[in-house]
Amino acid sequence: MTTKRPRLEIEYCTQCRWLLRAGWTAQELLTTFTTELGEVALVPGTGGVFDIRVDGEVIWSREERGGFPELAALKRLVRDRIAPDRDLGHSDRR
Repeated sequence: MTTKRPRLEIEYCTQCRWLLRAGWTAQELLTTFTTELGEVALVPGTGGVFDIRVDGEVIWSREERGGFPELAALKRLVRDRIAPDRDLGHSDRR
């Protein structure tokens, strides 16, 4: 039996032209979590949205947090949700 791996979604604002930021973020997360993530989806949105969800749960919202995530902080949030025992090396240093 195989365990279903998490789905990560990055909803980005098409009006703000944040596709490249969303794509870069997806690439970085897929590079870091090569075996832990089952899927990364880019979801077009509007109205300044830049939300990151794991299995439907928002782990980062640009509107709520007042900006974009630093990559190391985002990796920690994803790790804490999908692989809490995983060492992220330099990304774990604050």
